[in-house]
Amino acid sequence: MPYSLGVVSKKARQSAGGGPSVGGLVDRHAVLVTALLLFSGVIMLYSASSPFSLRHYGSDTSMLIRQLMAAGVGILALVILESWDYHNLVLLSELLLVGGILLTLLTILPIGLSDGRWLPLGPFTFQPTEAVKFALILFMAHSLSRKRDKVKQFSQGVLPYLILLGLLASIIIIQPDLGMIVVLGAVIMAMLFFAGARIGHLAAVGSAGVPLVYLAIRFAPYRFARLLSFLNPEAYSQSTGYQTLQSLIAVGSGGILGRGLGASHAKLFYLPQSHNDFIMSVLAEELGLVGVLAVVGLIGFLVWRAFKIADTAPDRLGKLLAMGIGFALGFQTLVNLGVVVGLLPVTGLTFPFFSNGGSSLIITLALVGILLNVSKQGEEV
Repeated sequence: MPYSLGVVSKKARQSAGGGPSVGGLVDRHAVLVTALLLFSGVIMLYSASSPFSLRHYGSDTSMLIRQLMAAGVGILALVILESWDYHNLVLLSELLLVGGILLTLLTILPIGLSDGRWLPLGPFTFQPTEAVKFALILFMAHSLSRKRDKVKQFSQGVLPYLILLGLLASIIIIQPDLGMIVVLGAVIMAMLFFAGARIGHLAAVGSAGVPLVYLAIRFAPYRFARLLSFLNPEAYSQSTGYQTLQSLIAVGSGGILGRGLGASHAKLFYLPQSHNDFIMSVLAEELGLVGVLAVVGLIGFLVWRAFKIADTAPDRLGKLLAMGIGFALGFQTLVNLGVVVGLLPVTGLTFPFFSNGGSSLIITLALVGILLNVSKQGEEV
């Protein structure tokens, strides 16, 4: 039996004659919406990045080609993980998490690139915290699926994961990447909730976390400046508030139907990071509210499918994996959109499937692969 700690595999259930019937087919709806998001994201990435790519790399397709290469690697990861029984995959979760942490440690050494979030891989770069996010979901699902009712005890159900979050945060804050810390913290809290942790324990932890986040912002001058500009961007229109104001101008310029694909003004070096964190500003300008709602609807549909897959998963492990993946995807989407429309301070988080960034795209597709593996071991939905 590939997984022996309280969870039985599809093969074992079939041989024992128990458990729900297994469809054996991946969730076709999830496959279709993933394909649509990937295709749409590549087109939008080319539109948003072409001026930057032409100026900095001498070709308007340079960044597109890099994204297509990342998409190819991501699709390969999706296919492999869709075929890899998740009961076996999670047995590697501790090793993957330790590996991700060690790689993240390397980013705070002199070999790190840019602002310390990336590692060089020849002509490409890799963001280890994306690997940490991937491994964390696997680790949490694997660990919590075995704890069962023990998760209701603070000492065994919540405290160990708080210690883990503290370790991760103490490393990632040096990069610095507060946005990813928020994502990892939210994933841990959500998966504890899905596993049955007491609401009171989670509320207490959340309340205690607020002053810690404030301290992390208050004693980092650039973060504090971002917070002030978030509260009053007009007062910082030529400094830290510039990006938010330009994003709002782009979003407002798009109206209902947009200027048309490729017709954005913001991407012509008015809006910094227009092909990265703020790609949805460009999409809103070019395709309007209709385009934004279509993209958000597609991601929302994928998140909904993830929770439907969790509902029919064959075991507790599969349920936690599917819900963790769905939550991570939905949460990161909402945070990015909140930044784009000025409801949240700038975080540096990418928009799934669309933002430039090979690491993010590869990890997103890899997570979808695991989701598809869970779907084909459960009942058809």
